[in-house]
Amino acid sequence: MRVISGRLGGRQLLAPKGWKVRPTSERVREAIFSALGDVEGMKVLDLYCGTGALGIESISRGAASAVLVDRDTRPAMGNVHNLGLTGEIELIRAESTDWITLAPAGAFDLVFLDPPYRTATQVAELLDPQLGRLLTPGGRVVAESDNRGPLEFPSLDMVRERRYGRTVVTFHRAPSPSQEKTPAE
Repeated sequence: MRVISGRLGGRQLLAPKGWKVRPTSERVREAIFSALGDVEGMKVLDLYCGTGALGIESISRGAASAVLVDRDTRPAMGNVHNLGLTGEIELIRAESTDWITLAPAGAFDLVFLDPPYRTATQVAELLDPQLGRLLTPGGRVVAESDNRGPLEFPSLDMVRERRYGRTVVTFHRAPSPSQEKTPAE
């Protein structure tokens, strides 16, 4: 496994054997970043970061900063240190569904989600009310899941869905203020 493009393109990413991580494949990462386009200057959040591949790829392609959250950050920490990214990436060891409630509002332009497939439905229900709050105007969420249980976020606008074998990647955008529902009077 390696960084695909940008200033770190070709550098190795480690995925320790025996650890409960399921890194996003190079093929899927390439497709995600091709669909996203330019990430220059963005503030990125990678929930359920595992090895940190998506956050690291973002930094390699010009993102300003990345926050990587997982209940076990050791796989990501090894990659962040080996690639010399400690000044650009913040690692947070926490359960993503707990941490997101404490995260600052409007702090991220791009959020990656790749939770364990077996808990995807429950995770989506817990994260959905918080995701829009975290995003800057026009911010995006990219969610990876298994085709048997795709992540759904009713509070966001889904703009694209792609399938890569058994993997489903959905692209969401925060609704614009004019689209947000106002309470009935």
